[in-house]
Amino acid sequence: MPNVLQLMPTLEGEEMAFIQEIIKGMNDGQAQQFAIAYMARRKDPGNILIFAVIGLLGIAGIQRFVLNQVGMGLLYFLTGGLCLIGTIIDIVNHKKLAFEYNTKQAQQVAAMMKTFSS
Repeated sequence: MPNVLQLMPTLEGEEMAFIQEIIKGMNDGQAQQFAIAYMARRKDPGNILIFAVIGLLGIAGIQRFVLNQVGMGLLYFLTGGLCLIGTIIDIVNHKKLAFEYNTKQAQQVAAMMKTFSS
């Protein structure tokens, strides 16, 4: 079984456990292909925090656009980050937002790999 820490050393905690579960049935080659595709799509929680702070100071909703949540991004933009409260909540929850986005991306990459290997 491939080691997630060797393939993706920047992962931590809950995300690492989630990815380990996804690549459990893969051989080393498949796991490497998964890691390359996933890391290209993955959003770093630190970057989400930076975008949320930028949203607080200037362009509200930018963190939501980065996470492909266009509807929420527009809502934040038009309401000043829901009067700054939504943006402050996003700053506090930046790791959760990134984890939710990253789990969806991991599932999409895994599904894509299953489609191509069939």
